[in-house]
Amino acid sequence: MNFEALVKHISTIQSTLQAQAAHAVNLALTARNWLMGCYIVEFEQNGEDRATYGEQLLKKLEQRLNVKGLNERRFREFRRLYLVYPQLKEPIALYLT
Repeated sequence: MNFEALVKHISTIQSTLQAQAAHAVNLALTARNWLMGCYIVEFEQNGEDRATYGEQLLKKLEQRLNVKGLNERRFREFRRLYLVYPQLKEPIALYLT
């Protein structure tokens, strides 16, 4: 193998595996977001404490979890993702197994 072949192989590996890694991260984040939305909706519909939380549920989640990037606005987006794409249930279940 010469130097040019080495460069070509390493370049191909880099671009191919970087794309696969990005795809895996996108799948994982989509599954995470959808599942969080699912749990929020299920809690809102069936939760014993829902009357206590009312409209403050998402804000209280943000404060209690205290995780960078997980805020009231994002929780609202996760809830919307779950409600708009209920058909993701099976693919996410398969992804998690």
